[in-house]
Amino acid sequence: MLKLIQYLKGYVIIKVWGFSPERFMNLCSNHRLFLWDITNYCDYYTMCISIKDFYKLKTITRKTGTRVVIQKRCGLPFFVPKIKRRKVFVVGLLGSLVFWIWMSGYIWAIELQGNYYVTEDVLMDFMQEQDIKVGMKRSAVDIEKLEKSLRKEYDIITWTSARIDGTRLVVQIKENELLEVEQEEKTEEGKGYDLIAEKDGTVVSIVTRCGVPLVAEGSVVTAGDVLVQGGLPIYNEDTTIKKYQYCKADADIYIQCQYSEQEILPVKYDEKQYSEREKKTPLLELAGKRVKFRLFDVPYETFDIVEDLKQVKLLDNFYLPLYYGTESVREYTIINKSYTKEEAKEIFSSKIIKIMKTLMEKGVQIIEKNVTIRKDNENWYMNIDFEIIEKTGKTVPTGLWVENIPEN
Repeated sequence: MLKLIQYLKGYVIIKVWGFSPERFMNLCSNHRLFLWDITNYCDYYTMCISIKDFYKLKTITRKTGTRVVIQKRCGLPFFVPKIKRRKVFVVGLLGSLVFWIWMSGYIWAIELQGNYYVTEDVLMDFMQEQDIKVGMKRSAVDIEKLEKSLRKEYDIITWTSARIDGTRLVVQIKENELLEVEQEEKTEEGKGYDLIAEKDGTVVSIVTRCGVPLVAEGSVVTAGDVLVQGGLPIYNEDTTIKKYQYCKADADIYIQCQYSEQEILPVKYDEKQYSEREKKTPLLELAGKRVKFRLFDVPYETFDIVEDLKQVKLLDNFYLPLYYGTESVREYTIINKSYTKEEAKEIFSSKIIKIMKTLMEKGVQIIEKNVTIRKDNENWYMNIDFEIIEKTGKTVPTGLWVENIPEN
């Protein structure tokens, strides 16, 4: 605060030397003349003093036999006269200040964090529908509404947090750990629901929490078979069923079954072979309007255009609607090729790894796999047969029904 006041009032840095500089500083203190930043250079001293106090040094220098010269003038009183002589600079400075203040009231960048299953393009399209876009006013962003709409639209999103940093809108997302969100089955009170098999297989494990199990470990089941009955029978005295006490069947049932998949790869394909010929031109984009500095027609028959753009930002979070970069035009030729057996095996191997990874993410245990590869005139074919253990059990309304018999 003191330095700010000294700057506003103005001060000078002086050089003091002569018969007795130490007496000079003592007399300044006695006359209440404030000195600071005093430095000793053996033959002389340097120090700072205010403009007002500087004009009171004449008597003190005569008494002490010292000499005083100004080394540097500092502060606003010395800066303003210089500015007055540069009117264009002042106008530009004020204009840029107004421009930055105006730009800081808008959102110029949107950043998504934590999304994996829901792609960035999908989220950006949804936010566009909600009128959340680059170039909107910061005051128009309803953070709470945005967070609620994202959770409501995508069931896989379990948590959202949005905040504004400078001219950037940051949206953080947390998704369900499962690849697919299992929708909770809607059940009506007082009605029974069975668990049925979704595939053919052999039961390897069953743990029932609610309902009557109709299968045991080692049972062979087909798709649609009832595994756990959603009704507890209540018997008459003659061991006939009087009625059912309905419930929603609940159990962990694992079956060993077959999983098959086929992948097709065309034998022939086109490959781009790039030449060394390439042309680069600068590229600018301001508020969605792009300016290209390409002054030539592309001289290549077949070519790719690659753009590399970077957004201008001041500090860490003050983004501007200005992009700069280059546009590269690369020539290529098309070469017709055919996959060899080794190349086809390599491509199929990477696909097998992806399939196995997807199955394991779903909690599927792979016991055995059998892969066959064949070829005809047009395609390579890969047939995959997995022996797996997976959880099964689909909830459906029970088919149990019995007419209630009066007790009398």
